[in-house]
Amino acid sequence: MSQEIEIKVPDIGDFSDVSVIEVLVSAGDRVEKETSLITLETDKATMEVPSPQAGIIKAITVKVGDKVSEGSPIATLDVTEQTATPERTKPAESKTENTVEKTDKPQQKHPLSPLTQKASEQTQSQNDTPRGDLHAEVVVLGAGPGGYTAAFRAADLGKKVILIERYPTLGGVCLNVGCIPSKALLHVARIITEAEEVENLGITFSKPKISLEKLDAWKKTVIHKLTKGLDTLAKQREVKILHGTGQFVSPHMLQVITESGSKSVSFDNCIIAAGSSVNRIPGLPYDDPRIIDSTGALKLEKIPKHLLVIGGGIIGLEMATVYAALGSKISIVEFMDQLIPGADADLIKPLYKRLKKRYEAIYLNTRVTNINAKKSGLTVSFEGENAADPQTYDSILMATGRHPNGFKIGAESIGIQIDDKGFIRVDNQLRTNFSHIFAIGDIAGNPMLAHKATYEGKLAAEVIAGHKVAFDARAIPSVAYTDPEIAWMGLTEREARQQGIDYEKVSFPWAASGRAISMARDEGLTQLIMDKKTRKILGAGIAGVNAGELIAETMLALEMGADMEDIGLTIHPHPTLSETVFFAAEIAEGTITDLFVPKKTR
Repeated sequence: MSQEIEIKVPDIGDFSDVSVIEVLVSAGDRVEKETSLITLETDKATMEVPSPQAGIIKAITVKVGDKVSEGSPIATLDVTEQTATPERTKPAESKTENTVEKTDKPQQKHPLSPLTQKASEQTQSQNDTPRGDLHAEVVVLGAGPGGYTAAFRAADLGKKVILIERYPTLGGVCLNVGCIPSKALLHVARIITEAEEVENLGITFSKPKISLEKLDAWKKTVIHKLTKGLDTLAKQREVKILHGTGQFVSPHMLQVITESGSKSVSFDNCIIAAGSSVNRIPGLPYDDPRIIDSTGALKLEKIPKHLLVIGGGIIGLEMATVYAALGSKISIVEFMDQLIPGADADLIKPLYKRLKKRYEAIYLNTRVTNINAKKSGLTVSFEGENAADPQTYDSILMATGRHPNGFKIGAESIGIQIDDKGFIRVDNQLRTNFSHIFAIGDIAGNPMLAHKATYEGKLAAEVIAGHKVAFDARAIPSVAYTDPEIAWMGLTEREARQQGIDYEKVSFPWAASGRAISMARDEGLTQLIMDKKTRKILGAGIAGVNAGELIAETMLALEMGADMEDIGLTIHPHPTLSETVFFAAEIAEGTITDLFVPKKTR
């Protein structure tokens, strides 16, 4: 006997006219009780509608983009004795959790376009797919901060996990040749610089003797300690590590080239965390060992007398900070009209003013047109508003940014959607257009930051485990570990203007901070951007010593929906640099006593 029933949208609370963002089954599909049929999205949550019984889908009456409410028909199900099956041991949850759409990453917010019927069938029929030499419920491609976080979280949630990494150690670019080693060297640079500058306070040290060999060895111990820790964490969680280069060969299979040969790795779910690579300017003589990228700069093979840094962004300026402290004379060339173009100009002024005194030259609105490699040095020609005559340098650091590795893993060959820059398109649950394949970190969109990747890694693992979660961060902080540091989060003033937001900005100068003055580093500032009507914080920027540590308070304020009164009534320890956030909020409220600010009407 058989019986046709109409499946309708169940009670979804107070919501109506909810968007259908994904249809998970097709006519003719056999489903079990609690199998998810469609995914709905409100302005606060995503939820899946499960099948009330087992059976065969006769018809789907909704499509992506439709609006539905409680009681709206979505499918017809043929229920038969033959197809009736026991309930799943882990049914899909119908419970929803409140989420807030991320406002500064439009790439992650779109209904995904369906692929071919063949791809849809491959995605849905996981039990019928071929098994590889190795198989796991979750395979993570790439073991950088996002990748290993995703792998460990998935394992903690009870999944069998394989983590694929092309390099001999875990941690990716960030831990091995990026964030961690650069910060280790920046710590040394700061000590050297402070020792030099304290002479103005009456304390004189002799010129430091620098052993590059010992410095490099110490840097490597920092990296080794962290990578060894990751190996231990993987073993404790029984995450299998496979070292090799992975390529997609089907929607459920990767081919991994290892030192011992090729291995096929099949999966129920995959998280792509394959990162990014260094950009290169076409036509330059990269085969010359005197032209290095950030990885080469971190090797500390020698300290050039004259170093040109091409690119005035975060990476270039951080490495310039290191080499300037170690003795190089630095020149910077930047194509845009300011250093660190993503930050507000007000924040960059203290940094620019300090670097102008310490560096040989800073060329803005300028680009390199040619590098003539000679035995005596690298002669560089410039073009632009502030172009200088050709100059000769001992070495050149290329710091022109990074690009995603979307086209390097065979993703396009199986139909994964990739934009023309190499970013894999994902929704707010980090799903690609294949519902069982996720992408996180650099490869999934800007900003290319480790802390964004780790946040996304946890989220992707939790979605796979059945949690009803979505990307809900209201902002992602950025930090340049220069001297002084530059940090910002949320809306910049430029973005607020572009979006037509009625905002107000307040700035507290560190020249009025007792702590900053006592450190002889009063060049900084702390600024807050708020909604002019509600007084809620929209963004913040800090320029000064330890700005990267201080920005966290403003991030929490944004996530908690704090207004200026909330911050201004929070007692901060004195004397500290953290007070500068408090003082800025007091300026906004008109209650500050540490500065005289003429009253103004709102």
